[in-house]
Amino acid sequence: MRTFWLLIGIASTLQAETYTLNLKQALDRALSQSQEAVIARLDQLKAAQGVRLARDPFTPHVGAGSGLAYSNGFPLSIEGAAPAVIQAKVTQALFNRPLTLSIAQARETARGASFAAGERSDEIVFRVASLFLDAQRATQLSSAARRQMDSLAKVAAAVTARVDAGRELPVALSEAAVNRLRAQQRALNLDAEHDYAERSLAVALGYAATDSVKPAEAERAPIAIPADEQAAISSAMAASKELRRLESNYQGSALELQGNKAQRLPKVDLVAQYALLSRYSHYDEYFSKFQRNNWQFGASIQIPILAGGGVDAGIAQAEAGQQRIRAELQQARGRLTLAVHQSYQEVEKAQMAAQLAKAELDLAHEQLSILLAQMNEGRATLKQVEEARFAEEERWIAFYDAQFGTERARLNVLRQTGELMARLR
Repeated sequence: MRTFWLLIGIASTLQAETYTLNLKQALDRALSQSQEAVIARLDQLKAAQGVRLARDPFTPHVGAGSGLAYSNGFPLSIEGAAPAVIQAKVTQALFNRPLTLSIAQARETARGASFAAGERSDEIVFRVASLFLDAQRATQLSSAARRQMDSLAKVAAAVTARVDAGRELPVALSEAAVNRLRAQQRALNLDAEHDYAERSLAVALGYAATDSVKPAEAERAPIAIPADEQAAISSAMAASKELRRLESNYQGSALELQGNKAQRLPKVDLVAQYALLSRYSHYDEYFSKFQRNNWQFGASIQIPILAGGGVDAGIAQAEAGQQRIRAELQQARGRLTLAVHQSYQEVEKAQMAAQLAKAELDLAHEQLSILLAQMNEGRATLKQVEEARFAEEERWIAFYDAQFGTERARLNVLRQTGELMARLR
């Protein structure tokens, strides 16, 4: 049984693939191959077909069949028509204001669906870019943790030599062993984060969950954002697909309201029908004249006299829906303004954190350089140098975190202003 499960594990490992992509390649694949992008396109297609469905009553509907039946006595009707060998009927709406407004509403729904698809595309771009940064960060942190383990291994070797020479207490060995275990645990955790980040990026790009996507090592220009916050807010208001979608929904609710009010208007339908009657239906026994070929062409006019309370209820519902969308629009505008302001604050805090991390890294590098010079002169030990090297790697880890924090904050600003896709692609 153990052998069986071992073979299964080996087979699953062999099936896993590792892909190396740069950010542009990752975004292009996400927008074309990811499941969320496919769902967005299907929703948009469904809304577009809704327009055809709403226009259907205004296209001719032709049906043909037969109404053959044995008649005994007076020829009775079959489903409202005389028994006929062949019968055909054509219907088409000529004037129906509620249906006309429903077509306009369907078009507005399709327009809103295009904005919703754009929203989802922006979310895909932001999520994939964030996952891409996470994978890059995890790679660098994992490498730094491995370098720390190497430094601690050298420290442990130096401590062992000093203990053997009687220049250190044995407790120093225990301290070195504990430090190595801490570093191993941290490296293991970072390796797990690294693996999860690359697998998450693969899933977001439409690959299998067993696959991994490694970010390509390439220099990228810093992500630029608008310098002025008020200009960014104006850009966000103009480019927000959420606001455009809500405005489209508001227009759709206005058309729905007009359609409910139009229920009191007359409706006119085109009607044409033909019937080929049989001579054996006993018509000649009850009517003075029999004719086999019969046709009719005209219009069906319906004038509502008492529309009922349903029309008033529909109007009230549409008005309530319209007021709700208006409130959602105001709420979305306020939320967007606050989000842009908060994004700029996050950028400022991240930039300050990056400056501090860079200063601490420079200080650690200078301290290591001094210890290296002192070791060459015999005034510093290998243990001190490796401990300083370990501290420098700690500062590198903090610096990587601060860098990626700044990039993520800038991504969020571009996400709010609607410029993310254009800047990254």
